[in-house]
Amino acid sequence: MTNLAAGPREQLAEQLAEAAAEALRQDLSQNDRALLVLSGGSTPVPFFQALARQELPWERVDVTLADERWVSETDEASNARLVRRHLLQDQAASARFVSLTTDDETPEQGVEAVTRRIETLSWPASLVVLGMGGDGHTASLFPDSRELELGLTTDAPVLATRTPSQPQARITLSADRLHQARRHVLHIIGDDKRSVLARALSGDDSRELPIRAFLSCPLAVYWAP
Repeated sequence: MTNLAAGPREQLAEQLAEAAAEALRQDLSQNDRALLVLSGGSTPVPFFQALARQELPWERVDVTLADERWVSETDEASNARLVRRHLLQDQAASARFVSLTTDDETPEQGVEAVTRRIETLSWPASLVVLGMGGDGHTASLFPDSRELELGLTTDAPVLATRTPSQPQARITLSADRLHQARRHVLHIIGDDKRSVLARALSGDDSRELPIRAFLSCPLAVYWAP
């Protein structure tokens, strides 16, 4: 695991955008399409904006999410809304976005349709960009979720999750599917997140801190205070 960058958040976002664009260029030189898997939340917004300015054959790039809240894409809490607003602009407007939600009432009802979508994409992904919460969760693999064990062990690509600490039901890619990438990045900001990562590195129980499920694979950590 390598710590590639630390510094002001805007500089970090630019560096990560350049690295992501280079990964996509490399894979597009050998394949018709490339897949980028992103995380939501407030941390990646500057990264999305910087990546949108990168010159790439975006029409050959598929973009999807590591996880999603089961809400409408017009909802403030929607990760898809975040991606459309901040990434699928400028140069990146021609990328193909693949969402993780359907019109079904619950994620359990939508899992089958979302699974079919995900399985049509160009795996292994060029890059998976993970985030991490203060509780050590990544994607929607939460330590207090009753589906955590399944999320860490299933070979199914997608599962519905419900977590006592979160107001919305969610859908997430499984750890197995998230591992199916040529490159993995953890993008975090703030001293609190650095402390959580340090604690994660000092143990190996992924059920306590789910981010640990990804610390054994090559993982580039992009951190800024």
